Amino acid sequence: MRIFKNVTISAVLAVVSLALGGSAHAAARPVVTQDWFYVGGHYIDTPGGRVMTGSMYTQVFTPAHVTHRYPIILIHGGGGTGATYEKTADGRPGWAYDYAGRGFRVYVVDQPGRGRSILDVAVDGPVMRDTVKSLEQRLTIPETFDLWPQAKLHTQWPGTGKPGDKYFDAFIATRAMTIADNGKMEELTSHSVIALLDRIGPAIVQTHSQAGAYGWRIADARPKLVKALIEVEPSGPPYKETTFVGPPDYFGPETVGRAWGLTSGPLTYAPAVSDPADLSFVQQATADGPNLVRCWAQAPPAHQLPVLATVRILMVTTEASYHAPYDHCTSRYLTQAGVKHDWIRLATIGIHGNAHDMMLEKNSAAISAVMANWLVSKGL
Repeated sequence: MRIFKNVTISAVLAVVSLALGGSAHAAARPVVTQDWFYVGGHYIDTPGGRVMTGSMYTQVFTPAHVTHRYPIILIHGGGGTGATYEKTADGRPGWAYDYAGRGFRVYVVDQPGRGRSILDVAVDGPVMRDTVKSLEQRLTIPETFDLWPQAKLHTQWPGTGKPGDKYFDAFIATRAMTIADNGKMEELTSHSVIALLDRIGPAIVQTHSQAGAYGWRIADARPKLVKALIEVEPSGPPYKETTFVGPPDYFGPETVGRAWGLTSGPLTYAPAVSDPADLSFVQQATADGPNLVRCWAQAPPAHQLPVLATVRILMVTTEASYHAPYDHCTSRYLTQAGVKHDWIRLATIGIHGNAHDMMLEKNSAAISAVMANWLVSKGL
C-alpha cells in the first residue's frame, strides 16, 4: 500500500484552482453528446409470465474532444442513482461533467432495481429507503449527531442540511428505493457492469460506498478490462459491520456484513476458497490509533487475492465521513492479501471537512481533480 501524502505539483495546483473556483469546467458543463442504453438484463419465468430483470440503465457522456483512451464507469452508492454524478446538491456540474471536461468519455449507471432500471418487488424482493434522520446523521449534518469521532469535522455540505433548505429538499428528492438484500444487489450490479465492460471494452471503474463491494467483484471477474479501479469510501470495513453509538465509546455492536472479507459473494483467493467458512478472521487486540475501530483481518496464513493484485487500485477517504474510523481496515486487508494499492486520505493533501457524499458537497470538483490526476499519473 502507498498512502498519498503528496501529489505532483500540477495536481496540487489543479486542486487549489478548483477549490477556489478557478477552473472554467468546474463552473460550467462542458460540451458533451449524450446517449443511453440498457445492459445486463436476463429473463425469468414468474407466475404472471416471463419478464426481464437485472437490466441496468447506462447514460453516456461523450466530450467534444476525447483525450483519454479509456472511459470511466461511475457506479453510485446505496439509496442513490446515476443522478449522484450529474449535479451537486447546490446545482453545480457533477463528477460526470468534471471527468468529461478533462476528456474522458463517461458512463453513468443506475444500478439494477434503481432509478431508471427495472424494479419489481415481486421479483427483486423487499425494498428500503432513506429517512430524513438517516440522511442528516450520515451525510448532511453528521456534526450535529456526533455518532463517530470525526463527524464534528464536517463543514462542506451546502446550506443547512435540514428539511426546508432548498439544497436538502432537492437532494432528498433524488433518493430512490433500494433492494433491501445487499447480497442480491451485489450480484445484479456486478453482473450488469461486467456485461457493460464486455460491450464497451477496457475502462476505468469508479465506485462509491455500497458499490465498493461490487467493484472488487467486477475487477476480479474482468481484470484485463478494468484498467483501474477507484474505490471511493468502499463498503466496509472487511468482514464485520461497524455501528456508531456516539460518545464516549462511539463504536457499538458488530455483525457479519461481508462473509468473503471484502464482499458478500465469492472472490478469487489463493489457496482457493469455495465457501466463506474456509476463511478465518481475527480482530486486532488494539486499534491502530485513537478514534479508529479495531480491524478484522484474516488469521495467518492469509489467503491471497491474486487477481485483484493485477489491477491498479486507488482508495479515497474523506476527513469527516463515517468511513474515516475504518477505511484503514480495508487498506490493511488488501495489503495482507497481497494487493498493492494507493490510498488518498483527502485531509493529508489539504482537502478538509467532507463527509461521505463528497461528490455533492461544496468542494466536489477539487476531489474529482485529485482522482483525475491520479489516473494521469498512471498513464490513463
